[in-house]
Amino acid sequence: MPHSTSSRKMKKRLRVLTLGCSKNSVDTEHLLAQLPADAFVIVGDEDDVDIQLINTCGFIGDAKEESINAILQAVELKAEGRIGELVVFGCLSQRYMSELPALIPEVDAWFGARDFDPVIRELGAEPSAEKSADRYLTTPSHYAYLKISEGCDRRCSYCAIPFIRGQHKSVPMEDLVEEATRLAAKGVRELIIIAQDTTYYGLDLYRRRALAELLQKLSEVEGIEWIRIHYSYPAAFPEDVLDQMADNPKVCRYMDIPLQHISDKVLDNMHRHVTGAWTRELIGKMRERVPGVVLRTTMIVGHPGEGKRDFNELIEFVREARFERLGAFKYSEEEGTFSAEKLTDNVPERVKNYRAEEIMRIQNAISLENNRKRIGNIERVIIDSRQGDYYVARSQYDSPEVDEEILIEANGKRLLR
Repeated sequence: MPHSTSSRKMKKRLRVLTLGCSKNSVDTEHLLAQLPADAFVIVGDEDDVDIQLINTCGFIGDAKEESINAILQAVELKAEGRIGELVVFGCLSQRYMSELPALIPEVDAWFGARDFDPVIRELGAEPSAEKSADRYLTTPSHYAYLKISEGCDRRCSYCAIPFIRGQHKSVPMEDLVEEATRLAAKGVRELIIIAQDTTYYGLDLYRRRALAELLQKLSEVEGIEWIRIHYSYPAAFPEDVLDQMADNPKVCRYMDIPLQHISDKVLDNMHRHVTGAWTRELIGKMRERVPGVVLRTTMIVGHPGEGKRDFNELIEFVREARFERLGAFKYSEEEGTFSAEKLTDNVPERVKNYRAEEIMRIQNAISLENNRKRIGNIERVIIDSRQGDYYVARSQYDSPEVDEEILIEANGKRLLR
């Protein structure tokens, strides 16, 4: 054990590792806010700890491997006496709860991804409803992710999220406004709206898509200056959201909308419930109704059944749409999904690699051209950090961690508090 008996009377030393997406980060922040400050101190990687807490990801193969490696590294540290108790929760353990405890018995406690009260009790605290809107921020203090719903009712054929996270469940609007108010009081100026599908928000609670109404209410929170939308879904897209983006100065003209493909055949195999024509029409509406909007998307190459003609159509669409931000990912077969169970993974790995690289080669050229057009413009930015002789900033068109940065020469100026 890392500390003497006498030191046990002091605060428990807790180290936290969160893997995967920003939705996992929000879960960790809510959990940490439940822990009494007089009983715990959160420490960094270099420290010996009483408790190591790992929030895992189980979405795709690479993420699962990263989570397993992190757990095994913690097991080694525990064997060396540098970790007292090892607690694992999140998507990986939710997905493989029946297998992991036997495979890695050195872990003291395993928990899933849907109920964190048992994790809090395992750490020696008691869950508090009064603290449910509180967050222990792990992001820089000026921005925070706001998770507006949990789970997903979509059944995209390649995706394991619905049986990991369960059905879609919106967070009541008043709870989100309260959470945003508390975040603003801590100095948060930018809210990044996240969920498995943000545009589905409200259907279960209000029997209507209520994202636009939520955006309006959040924009009325004093101190919040930017609101950014991530993880929107193209099918039945609520167009009143575009009105908020066009008319509400606090809603960034930025939309993260994973489209995944443009070929009707591939979209049908993916169970995306849209067509290529619908997708093109939606992108056109966004460009027309929100002048200057920046669109971020992702494409999956190598899904079962994707032939040369389908890929060529995707290439032409990327050239035609000229997305400001785009990422390409190779299809990863996930056990339990429709694609894994009912379709044949018939695209060779070398072909997947080529297609992903070709998409990104084309997109890199488009991004460079788009960036050159910004030269000479004056843009309002938010400062994220200082690195050496430069301040690192972002405009409303750039999301933290995934998008571009604007470097500002320091030259003796103090731009951060």
